[in-house]
Amino acid sequence: MSQTLNSKTHNASFRDPSGVVFLEDGVVKRSINQIYFPQYDALSTSGFYKKLIDSKLLISHIELSRDEKQIILKPEQISFITHPYEWSFEQYKHAALLTLKIQRLALANGFILKDASAFNVTFHKGKAVFIDTLSFDFYEEETPWRAYKQFVSHFLSPLLLAKFHGADMLKMITSHSDGIPIKTTASLLPWKTRWNAFIYINVHLLAKMENKYSEDYKAENSIKPLSKKAQNNIIESLYDFIKKLKINEQTEWGDYYNKTNYNTNSFSQKALIIKEWASEINAKKIIDIGGNDGTFGRELLSQATEILVTDIDQNAVDFNYKKIIENKETKILPFVCDILNPSPSIGFNNTERESLLLRLKIYNPDLTMALALIHHITLSGNVPFYKSAEFFTSFSENLIIEFPTRNDSWVQSLLVRKREFINHFDFYNEENFEKEYTQFFTISSKIIIHESNRILYLLKRK
Repeated sequence: MSQTLNSKTHNASFRDPSGVVFLEDGVVKRSINQIYFPQYDALSTSGFYKKLIDSKLLISHIELSRDEKQIILKPEQISFITHPYEWSFEQYKHAALLTLKIQRLALANGFILKDASAFNVTFHKGKAVFIDTLSFDFYEEETPWRAYKQFVSHFLSPLLLAKFHGADMLKMITSHSDGIPIKTTASLLPWKTRWNAFIYINVHLLAKMENKYSEDYKAENSIKPLSKKAQNNIIESLYDFIKKLKINEQTEWGDYYNKTNYNTNSFSQKALIIKEWASEINAKKIIDIGGNDGTFGRELLSQATEILVTDIDQNAVDFNYKKIIENKETKILPFVCDILNPSPSIGFNNTERESLLLRLKIYNPDLTMALALIHHITLSGNVPFYKSAEFFTSFSENLIIEFPTRNDSWVQSLLVRKREFINHFDFYNEENFEKEYTQFFTISSKIIIHESNRILYLLKRK
């Protein structure tokens, strides 16, 4: 059995000899190579896979076919994958805790996680879920967890750096997709962390050992036996420490809706218009760019099948995520994104992890919302209307965009900051906005929001 001509192997799958993920006729599937048959059969017949799936820790799958060379699985389909450098602090924490929880259960059932990459986790139906079905191996007595160092570099290091230096440190995983080097983490942490026993053992001491045993064969010789009980103790200490980690960071837009310049009537009108337009076009898959805590996205929950809510502000995304957990919402997927610098393609040949723009094009939303955003893109980011229209049209069939006029208080505030080049920004007006955007879109509807200096547009891609 082999993959058909109309199938495509995922660009990150070359690293795993156990099998590959591939796309066939628009459906994501996973093939398992013969080398992994013993582990797969044991995981299946022991009921361990079922335990993880029933507990919603591992993405579910069904077996489609099998012969002497290959097994084909169809996992539950995830329409949009977010990457670790797009998670908020709480999301990153929960991804780490999920990984530790799975390793703890694996040990109890005679298995181990053979790797602990943050890219094995994504968010689906309101929570973190493990997506690498082939990431398990048999546990060997007295053998330490070989993925421990990878866990530290993929999870503990980014979380510690975020705690001491701000949530933007989580984005370091973009340039360190194989994990942040332990010695880099150690060098960036405050000196006082050397007096914290947990951080010293799991980071500073590990960095010293990394330097001492810099060659692989020496590192192999340094590995000492470790009982299952001792390994469980390490996992529990990691779990307890990470669970208590907090970040105290003030951000510009974390309390956006407490300082908005809408009154109650205009706010309600805006929400009503959005609901009516979304209903008119029967939008099911929606992305709200710059959606803050998801306030307006939630207005569409009754009709949508999924709503992606992205924002540059870590606190806003965290607040949204906590709300999702509290309300047990399964349709909203929050993630962090700077629209002026969206996630690039990374990895070998720049193809292992797709850029945000490519994933959005594949996702193909029915509706994109860009509310209270264009003035920031244009005035803070110096992006001409033509360029932002070009960006939105690349993945948006329908676009609800809000245009604050020059009399809007936020626009006035941004223009004051540009006073040295104020004449350059004379182009920022309703007429020029429509002129540039209608090169890519047609205007389906246009409404001035009462008691405000803002206009809502419903645009359709030409």
